[in-house]
Amino acid sequence: MADMPNGEQGCASPLELFNSIAAQGELVRSLKAGKASKDEIDSAVKMLLSLKMSYKAAVGEDYKADCPPGNPALGSNSGLDAAEAEEDFVDPWTVQTSSAKGIDYDKLIVRFGSSKIDKELVNRIERATGQKPHRFLRRGIFFSHRDMNQILDAYENKKPFYLYTGRGPSSEAMHVGHLIPFIFTKWLQDVFNVPLVIQMTDDEKYLWKDLTLDQAYGYAVENAKDIIACGFDINKTFIFSDLDYMGMSPGFYKNVVKIQKHVTFNQVKGIFGFTDSDSIGKISFPAIQAAPSFSNSFPQIFRDRADIQCLIPCAIDQDPYFRMTRDVAPRIGYPKPALLHSTFFPALQGAQTKMSASDPNSSIFLTDTAKQIKTKVNKHAFSGGRDTVEEHRQFGGNCDVDVSFMYLTFFLEDDDKLEQIRKDYTSGDMLTGELKKTLIEVLQPLIAEHQARRKEVTDEIVKEFMTPRKLSYDFQCFCFDT
Repeated sequence: MADMPNGEQGCASPLELFNSIAAQGELVRSLKAGKASKDEIDSAVKMLLSLKMSYKAAVGEDYKADCPPGNPALGSNSGLDAAEAEEDFVDPWTVQTSSAKGIDYDKLIVRFGSSKIDKELVNRIERATGQKPHRFLRRGIFFSHRDMNQILDAYENKKPFYLYTGRGPSSEAMHVGHLIPFIFTKWLQDVFNVPLVIQMTDDEKYLWKDLTLDQAYGYAVENAKDIIACGFDINKTFIFSDLDYMGMSPGFYKNVVKIQKHVTFNQVKGIFGFTDSDSIGKISFPAIQAAPSFSNSFPQIFRDRADIQCLIPCAIDQDPYFRMTRDVAPRIGYPKPALLHSTFFPALQGAQTKMSASDPNSSIFLTDTAKQIKTKVNKHAFSGGRDTVEEHRQFGGNCDVDVSFMYLTFFLEDDDKLEQIRKDYTSGDMLTGELKKTLIEVLQPLIAEHQARRKEVTDEIVKEFMTPRKLSYDFQCFCFDT
């Protein structure tokens, strides 16, 4: 399926579009009442009509002022059934679902217009790399992509590409879910042997959160230590803070400006749901997250080459940024970035709840002790088990909603053991307490080993990772014309 043009505002939810139409209608009325110029009124009316067209495309019927989408109490002929009213909501800041199983990712693929990572693609990655596919690929944790076949074409033809991923440092406390893209990116770096850039969007967190600039940058440095502890190769990895790097890199800032020139306010409102009351910093930020997708944003690594394709492993909620980027890329003469999308890591209390740094019981944090991990899993991990042992033995547990089993799919390497656990728990042979004990035995050493590696990451090591410099790579034709 082709990428959705930005003008279709394909990433705003029906409710956001409904509210935008109401606000735009108010603006048109106030402009007319205030005897504004004809051009100003015409522009506002044009925007209103565009929003109404987007709403009709999203909902399947015309906008009605007294009938919000998904509200059966207002206008029962709205054509939205209860299932649609409870549609999953995914954007870069909010992930909501009403299902205990979590987000319906097949529907999300259709809605976002990406492609499913099927067995054929996983097999091709295995053939190209000569390595067993990562468990995240084998188990569908990375489930969707854009143009991964192009990346494999490049790799098989000894043509260069590079990796780009990122982290929004909103607090010092990172949890195990934050490690998912980095664990996978580390594997990609190892098997493809390519350079990697990691963007720390401390500027974004300053704009969205109640933080000072110094706090945002401090969190970026602390989070970088956890990222480095994943084992990235210092000779092939550049980690950068937006607040730090953009001021010293003309190449990066020039690309930000190019992107900004080619994306309208109307488009970012449609993609990200921004409103007239959002700061101009938020409105312009998507261009900053887009810029690392283009190789000449890093002249110290790629000199002035702008033709090296980028592969971005990220959670699916970040896709709106890169749909925008892929729409802009050909208009400014650059290759479209390719993407690999992961599912979301569930909160301990279940897929319907949200992990939060302010709620220590919502996840396993990278600072947790062995005792804290055991307590959290035993007390707070949502169970798919039955109310009594007798019922559980008779009817079995539900792995689709059991958080302990979900966590094991992320962290237990042995496929055969995972399948045996699934069978035993589903049949009732394994009790919830036994399943939780298995998870604790997997998580405790994983977190302890991470903590040991992080202790070895000094401020000097962080500084070296974050210093703009040439990286090493060994593509035969990864050479630069002089």
